[in-house]
Amino acid sequence: MKIRSILILILALSSLAFASESAIFGKDLIPNILAYDKEGSLHLGKWFTLLQSTYFKPIFLGVLIGVPTVFFIHYKIIGPMIFSHDRKKIFVFSVFNRIIHTIAAIAFILIVPTGFVIVFGTTFGGGAFVRICKDIHAIATILFVISVIPMLIMWFKDMLPTSDDIKWLMILGGYLNKRKDPIPAGRFNAGQKMWFYVCTFGGIVMILTGAIMFFQDFKIDFIASLGITQIDLLRASAIVHNVLGFAVAALFMTHIYMSVFAIKGAIHSIITGYKEEEEVEILHSTFYKKLKNDKKI
Repeated sequence: MKIRSILILILALSSLAFASESAIFGKDLIPNILAYDKEGSLHLGKWFTLLQSTYFKPIFLGVLIGVPTVFFIHYKIIGPMIFSHDRKKIFVFSVFNRIIHTIAAIAFILIVPTGFVIVFGTTFGGGAFVRICKDIHAIATILFVISVIPMLIMWFKDMLPTSDDIKWLMILGGYLNKRKDPIPAGRFNAGQKMWFYVCTFGGIVMILTGAIMFFQDFKIDFIASLGITQIDLLRASAIVHNVLGFAVAALFMTHIYMSVFAIKGAIHSIITGYKEEEEVEILHSTFYKKLKNDKKI
């Protein structure tokens, strides 16, 4: 019974993975049913066609070029933050945290680049390379499905908004200067929280919208009772999936830059579980004060 349940789960996850591809490919993979504008529908056909043919690819290209360019300029002008490695190390991430994060990291490292290849499949001339990227994208999506719920559960409490988030946003986390002023932030700062919400809740929406496009021959009575036709649902799912794709790609690149380049050695914390004390004291000052008050330092 357990083996049967596991097989069913794997098949379901695989279906969702391939569904995600349909959304990213847009008109190349979504059947002609999306081009049909049924009378009495919300008439999303023209909007889907306009967005897909005119706006989606330029926006993805803007994200692909614009975000790294901004960070390159930041690195050259401001430079990375460097903290002392001579003080104590503070334990921040448990083994379970690191395992789940690693699974999610591998998933996104594969999903985002292959997603761009899929979006610009015609530019690459299609062929074997694009097909391989599609397969990798699907498999990586399964890893994301596996990691997203545990990630949501284990970090949700620490990701709840606080007054520190507003202060952090007003100074952009202190990344626009070279001073080491204490930054108001708890265990996670506002930037990390934005990525968390887009990654988890946004990711779940992307899975659901992908599933809707994959399992087309179904009927949801509640949706129908609202006057939303099946075609409307498919078109809306495609649009939402692509829009969320912009945010996921941009924030993923931001997350990579911050953890690998903007803060020297920061990436080691999710490998070893420990952060440098000075890094916590400066970049997560509220969290540091709490640790001091609780005599955990």
